[in-house]
Amino acid sequence: MKNPLHYQLTECDCGPTTMMNAISYLFDREDIPPEIIRNIMLYCLDCYGEEGEPGKHGTSRMAMLFLSNWINQFGKLGRLSVKTKYLAGKCVYLGSGSYINDALHRGGVVVLRLIYEVEHYVLLTEEKDGLLYMFDPFYEEEPYDEPDIVMVTDQPFRYNRIVPEKYFNCEGNTTYSLGPEEDREAVLLFNKETELVAEKTIEYFI
Repeated sequence: MKNPLHYQLTECDCGPTTMMNAISYLFDREDIPPEIIRNIMLYCLDCYGEEGEPGKHGTSRMAMLFLSNWINQFGKLGRLSVKTKYLAGKCVYLGSGSYINDALHRGGVVVLRLIYEVEHYVLLTEEKDGLLYMFDPFYEEEPYDEPDIVMVTDQPFRYNRIVPEKYFNCEGNTTYSLGPEEDREAVLLFNKETELVAEKTIEYFI
């Protein structure tokens, strides 16, 4: 059974929430070992606030890199049929030739660091015709100032936003921009049993 994707509980836990949503999206509830949830929470929320409060500045890139590598190794050990690829810098973009677009077209998901007033993690689950289907773990009730960013409430297992690709590749501090190329980060995740590869589908060549 699949679980609905869930929202962060504080202002700071978008990182672990989004990583758990990635696992929840890719796998059935009964197949997910509790150990992976424990370690997601253990490794994230490593940044301290201005007054030394643990977790108040969210999750660092180093922690996300470590977590991505740990999950990948967890998959290699046969504990869960998962694999990951960590991306940073100029290779993190949307569009032709993008690792991100390729992952989404092959049944994977993407944990993406971007700007939503501050640095923020979201989950990309699909791409179609220049639109990104995304689950943003920050709960909002008011519509966006940008009329082409669509809020969705009837797809709790898949996405809650539909965002045009044009927003992501911006280098400024605009809504859902990836920011400066040198600061970009993404984690690609796949269920190895459902990942579309050349050996599994002829459509991958088309």
